[in-house]
Amino acid sequence: MRDNGLGSWTRRRARMTPAKAALIQDDVPTTYADLHRGATQLAHGLRERGVRRGDRVAFLGLNSVEMVTAMFATAQLGGVFVPVNTRLATPELAHVLGHSGASLLLVEDALAGPTEDPAITALGIDTLVFTRAAGAGLDGLRSEDESEIDEPIGLDDLFMIQYTSGTSGRPKGVMLTHGNVFWNVANLLVDIDLTSEEVALVTAPLFHTAALNQVLFPTILKGGTALIEARFDPVRAIDLIESMRVSLLFGVTSMYLALAAAPRFGEADLGSLRLALSGGAPIPESLLHTWLDRGLMIVQGYGLTEASPGTTMLRAADGVRKLGSAGTACFFTDVRVVAQDVQGERETAVGEPGEVLVSGPNVSPGYWQDEAATAAAFDTASDERGWLHTGDLAVRDQEGYLRIVDRLKDMYISGGENVYPAEVEQALHSHPDIAECAVVGVPDERWGEVGRAFVVVRAGADLDEAGVLAHLDGRLARYKLPRTVVFLPELPHNASGKLVKSRLREATP
Repeated sequence: MRDNGLGSWTRRRARMTPAKAALIQDDVPTTYADLHRGATQLAHGLRERGVRRGDRVAFLGLNSVEMVTAMFATAQLGGVFVPVNTRLATPELAHVLGHSGASLLLVEDALAGPTEDPAITALGIDTLVFTRAAGAGLDGLRSEDESEIDEPIGLDDLFMIQYTSGTSGRPKGVMLTHGNVFWNVANLLVDIDLTSEEVALVTAPLFHTAALNQVLFPTILKGGTALIEARFDPVRAIDLIESMRVSLLFGVTSMYLALAAAPRFGEADLGSLRLALSGGAPIPESLLHTWLDRGLMIVQGYGLTEASPGTTMLRAADGVRKLGSAGTACFFTDVRVVAQDVQGERETAVGEPGEVLVSGPNVSPGYWQDEAATAAAFDTASDERGWLHTGDLAVRDQEGYLRIVDRLKDMYISGGENVYPAEVEQALHSHPDIAECAVVGVPDERWGEVGRAFVVVRAGADLDEAGVLAHLDGRLARYKLPRTVVFLPELPHNASGKLVKSRLREATP
C-alpha cells in the first residue's frame, strides 16, 4: 500500500483541479497546486530538521494557510500533528507540549511569548517562530525538493492528537487516526450534499475538531474553496457571506448568537448560504427560529472529539419537524442510549434519559499516554467493536431521534429529583431579553442542591432576578426552578466558543 493517508489528499486534488483555489486568506488565494507544492516542500524541510515517522509536530497559531500546510506536511511524513489551543495559560501549554512529547513546535510570533517560560524551555523542544503571511510564513523551513514523499501510511496510523477543551478537568490527548478522520468525512458527505463549488467560511478554530474535520477536510476532498479567517468576527463574517457568496458555514451557539446580533443581520444578503452547521451544544429553539426567519435552517449534529467528531445528524428535511433534536446516527456510526440499574447496563425506554454510547470507524482508539482514562471511556469488554462512553445524556423519541439533555456531570439532584440544566436553559432562552445563560447546581442544606442561573442581558434591556424567575414560573416544575440568578456581562467560553461551566462553579460560593 503506497499511500492511503490524509497527506496524499493535496496530491490527489492537485492532479484533478490544480488551478482551483483551495484556500483564501486575507484575499490571497492558494491553489490546490500551491497547497500540494507547499506541503511537499515543507515535508522535506521537516525531514531535514529531524522529523520522522511517529514524531509529534505541535502547532501554536491562529487559523492560517501555514497551519493547513504544516498539517498536510506532517501527515506526508507519517508524523503526528498536535494543534494547540491558542488560549491556553502557560502551565496548560507546558502540559500539552510535555504530555504529547512534541519534538518540534511551530509557533506564530504573536503567540510566542509563553514559549519562553522556563517551564516550556525546560522541555527542550525544537521551536520555530514564524510570522503569518497567507502561506508564506513557513518559507524558511521549506526545502526546494518537490519530489513525492514515499512514506507508506495506513488508515490505522496515528494522524493527530487533539487535546480536549478541558471543560471537565485537565485536557486529555485524543488520538485520531487517518481512518478516523476519513470515515468522519465519509459520514458527513453521506448526510450533506457538498459540491466542488462549495465556498466554506472557516472562522471557528482549526485546533478544534469541528472546524477541521467537519468543514475543512470535507471541502478539500470535494475540491471546494475554504475561506480561512484567523478569528471569528461576526460583522466581517456577514460581509464575507455576501461578497464571497459563502455556501457553507459552521458555528457553535455563541457564534450564531453573535451573527444574529450583528447590525446588518436583518437585511444582509444571505441567499448564497445552503448549509449552516452547528455542534458542541444544543442550540436554543428561539435562536433556531431567528435563523429560520432569515430562511435558513441551522443543521444540528451531535459529536465529540473522541468520535472525530460526527456522531448524529439532524437532516435538513427533518429540521422543522424535529426542531431542537440532534437527529439520528450517521451512516457508518452506531449509537446507543443506556442507563445503569441494579441489573447493569440496559437500553433506555422512549423518553428516558440515558448516556450516549458510540461505536464506529470514526471513534478514536483512545487517549494518548493515558491507559486509565482510555479504559474508563472506551469499553471493549461487551463488544469487540468497542463502545465509547460519551458522558452525555440524551432521550430518544418514538422514531429514534435523539435530543441531547445535558452532560452527565452537569445534572444535579434537588430534593431527590434529577434536574438537567439544559432544559432550564432552554426555558430561559425563550425570554426576549436574555442573550445567553447557564445553569449550575449549587449546594443547599435543605434540598441537597438547587439551581443557580447565570444570565447575560441583551444590550439596552432591563431585567432583574424577579423578572427571570417569573418568566420560568409555570414553564417548569417547581423543583427545576433556579433559586438564585446572577447577572454577568458575559459568560466564560473556551477558544472553540463552548461554554465553560467549570468556571461558573468555581466562582460559586
